[in-house]
Amino acid sequence: MASVKMPQLGESITEGTISKWLKQPGDQVKKYEALVEVITDKVNAEIPAPLAGVLKEIKVKEGTTVTVGTEIAVIEESATATQRPAPAAPTAAAAQTHDSPSPLAGAGEGRTRLSPAVRALIEEHHITDAELARIDGSGVGGRISKKDIEDFVGRRAQPVAANGEQRQVATEARPAPAAPAGETRVPLTPMRRSIASNMLKSKQTIPHAWTVAEVDMTSVVRFRHQVKDSFKQREGVDLTFVPIIVKAVVEGLKAVPILNASWSDEGVVLHKDINIGVAVSVDDGLVVPVVHQADRMSIAGLAKSIDDLAGRARATKLTIPDVQGATFTVNNPGTFGTILSYSIIAPPQAGILAMDAIVKRPVVLEGDAIAVRSMMNLCLSFDHRVLDGVSAARFLQGVRRWLEGFSERIPLY
Repeated sequence: MASVKMPQLGESITEGTISKWLKQPGDQVKKYEALVEVITDKVNAEIPAPLAGVLKEIKVKEGTTVTVGTEIAVIEESATATQRPAPAAPTAAAAQTHDSPSPLAGAGEGRTRLSPAVRALIEEHHITDAELARIDGSGVGGRISKKDIEDFVGRRAQPVAANGEQRQVATEARPAPAAPAGETRVPLTPMRRSIASNMLKSKQTIPHAWTVAEVDMTSVVRFRHQVKDSFKQREGVDLTFVPIIVKAVVEGLKAVPILNASWSDEGVVLHKDINIGVAVSVDDGLVVPVVHQADRMSIAGLAKSIDDLAGRARATKLTIPDVQGATFTVNNPGTFGTILSYSIIAPPQAGILAMDAIVKRPVVLEGDAIAVRSMMNLCLSFDHRVLDGVSAARFLQGVRRWLEGFSERIPLY
């Protein structure tokens, strides 16, 4: 017998939630075949079987959150077995799975491709096949999103249907809320719970400090406007401001390497590689895939890597390595129009940079001339255990100077 344990899905991740078992007791499994889907705040991952054999027992039921290293299943090694054995007596987890109607059975195209978080919400609210068929997906290709499920659950909670008939509600799954009348309690998804836990840990353990720099992005805006169409035609991806700012961050970290570091009780750990986490907004929250060895990439290389990671993040196709190893993070709240944002550090990193919206406004230039310029705020949050304000300011001013000195002489490749 071999034990299957909850794996470590990232340096700062200490737990994961079982979203869906892809195999049941008695099923044959091949080595490296997907066994179970796990949700964390960073990634929805399919965990492979560590060896070939027969799944003998499921130890942790769907929807349960457990710490890294917890035994979640048992596999009987059997490399030569060719026939499916008689199913073993079901565990409580398996019995619950078989007793409930599957909300995916009979679903049409675009509905079987549900994210683990959406499936978890469907199971939590006992949504049947017939009910699922009535939900209009708002995602690409009619894909059902978390918001679609939450909206449906809110409508279903009404005691009277549109035709005046009394609607039956599973009261055991919906205890009476303590909130005042007229308020709605939104269930916490596993991803939201994990984000909350990690952010609370960050604020409780890291002495945050922050500093802001105002950057004149006029030269960058002008350059991007000149090359964006030809770049899109040539490379097949958009040249956004993010890869240009990531390049500036990389140059800043080279100049002030203490920010490309992590705190430990034995001493500050300086990282050799510069691996940039790039925050991506998804249906269920925020994920941070990692551009590994960003210091070895050109602006074009960064643009293609970030586009690929963001696309796979939104399609829940990130792998475990995609979210591991970040040494510094860049957040882009400016895409939603913000002008000053303060971000929480992702342990064990020493800093995170928030880039806000680029806004045209009048600026006093050298010689007291007034001109309309494209301005942006950059806010650096840093771990005050690792570095002091002078090093943080030196880094931020280096990023500012690199961006303000941008010209066509800086190569794209």
